[in-house]
Amino acid sequence: MAQFAHGGDITSYGDVIDFSANINPLGMPPEVVSAAEAAVAGAVHYPDPFCRSARAAIAGRDGVSAGRIVCGNGAADLIFRLCLAMGRGRALVCAPTFSEYAAALRAMSWDVREHTLSREDGFEVGESYLESLSMGADIAFLCTPNNPTGRLLDPEIALRAADICRRQGTLLVIDECFLELSTPVRPLTELLGRGAVLLRAFTKSYAMPGLRFGYALCPDEATAEKIASCGQPWSVSCVAQAAAVAACSRPDWPAMARAVIEAARPGLAAGLKSAGLEVFDSAANFIMFRAAGDGTLRERLVEKGFLIRSCSNYPGLGDGYYRIAVRSERENALLIKAVKEAV
Repeated sequence: MAQFAHGGDITSYGDVIDFSANINPLGMPPEVVSAAEAAVAGAVHYPDPFCRSARAAIAGRDGVSAGRIVCGNGAADLIFRLCLAMGRGRALVCAPTFSEYAAALRAMSWDVREHTLSREDGFEVGESYLESLSMGADIAFLCTPNNPTGRLLDPEIALRAADICRRQGTLLVIDECFLELSTPVRPLTELLGRGAVLLRAFTKSYAMPGLRFGYALCPDEATAEKIASCGQPWSVSCVAQAAAVAACSRPDWPAMARAVIEAARPGLAAGLKSAGLEVFDSAANFIMFRAAGDGTLRERLVEKGFLIRSCSNYPGLGDGYYRIAVRSERENALLIKAVKEAV
């Protein structure tokens, strides 16, 4: 079987400390655990196909009417639904960025064009991206903070991109799945009024990737209904729906995690630099770096009990690029020691 294209595949590696998946270092809130456990008894019935309770809770949390919210089996589910719902045409994605945008687009026979982000510019989405966008597209994906670079999208660039998209009839989709664990938090909810779709998830911010819960905020109910119609009716389990409702009761949980991440990230970055690695600035709960050599650092660290994310399969990167999560200071220190021994 081919190597899994994403992080988090601990099943293949056994007893490792997983730095490949960028999850809230505090883990799952106890309220979410309790709600999920209690919901198992209800699994003898089909889950609510409309996710009514979860959508109502999200509406109260995010300030968007429930009719404009679509829930899915993680954000990846919604990305595929979006690409199916919008038919086919020309698409614009950045390189590097989350690979599922291009994967979903190509699966639905879209013509995908990549805008390459410059290493010299710190992989920032800037003026050159707006020029690429102005060349025309039917759909465009952006990610803030971008995965795997950790760079936040400049709000001014986002506003200008939304205006370009509105003028030329492009659907702008902005992925905010890591935003709650980033510094500063810059939600782009105002772009809903400019026709954009925002992707969010509890997967990372509430440490529930095994439950899978993502959602899309849409500019209008018609768009939401179109996206919802392009997925199976029961894509979100009753356990995941109950967990999502409970997560909405703990809006402080991501903020608590940010405090941990903000305290730990500088030391982790400094430790990587002291090992002779090129470390890229990040505002997220993960860090991208580049190591010289034969591109086998990931394998050498697995032997030492650590799993990191190779970024060799990201367009615009290649061998030697890696991404790691910001975990506890103790775990970060253990990783730095292992990296220094492995490079």
